[in-house]
This record gives sequence, C-alpha cells and structure tokens, in this order.
Amino acid sequence: MGYRFRKDLPIRADGMLIRPDIVFTKAHVAVFIDGCFWHCCPEHGTKPRTNSAYWNPKLARNAERDRRQKQALETAGWTVLRIWEHCSVEEACASVVSALRCEGTRTNPAPSGERS
Repeated sequence: MGYRFRKDLPIRADGMLIRPDIVFTKAHVAVFIDGCFWHCCPEHGTKPRTNSAYWNPKLARNAERDRRQKQALETAGWTVLRIWEHCSVEEACASVVSALRCEGTRTNPAPSGERS
C-alpha cells in the first residue's frame, strides 16, 4: 500500500494535544493500541481488588479521556481506530488497511471516466 506513518505524533484537536500510537497523516487515520487493563477492555480488563479507591476512578478517567480524544479527532476529520492489545497482529493490520482504503477512496476519488 505504501502509506507513510508516524509514531507518537502529537495532534492538536479541540484544544487538546493528542498522541496516537500510529498516525497516517495524509489519510487522516489515527491508531491507538490500548492495553486491556489501562483502557478498561470489556473482555479482559480487570479492576484491582487492593486500593480500589484509587484504581476505579483512575481507570474511569482513562476511559473518559479516550472518549474525549476520539470525539475531538473525529470532529477534526480524523478516522480513529482503537485496537486492543489482545487482538492478533493480522486482525489489527486488517482494521488499519480497511480504514486506509476507505479514507483513500474518500479523499482521492478516481479521475473522471475511471471506476474506483
């Protein structure tokens, strides 16, 4: 496919400085690789039994920040992918390729008379 990407590139959106793990700048695709614990994975996320007065609000703030960042980036015209750490490499790559192809057809229409 030949897409250039950057790692940990800061993006300003809605007054926030957001640092996706992988950024495809031309296609406007931002990819986050989320750890199951830190980002409250519905399948594998766990809540610590000890010091829950600290951890429960901390993990809730992480999830809320994820939602705010996603909303800000989407409002600014970005496609946002959040990939769980437990996803296979093949599944993660397929999601990224699909998003890049979708963005490519949206931002780079075929010349007149040609089919995309």
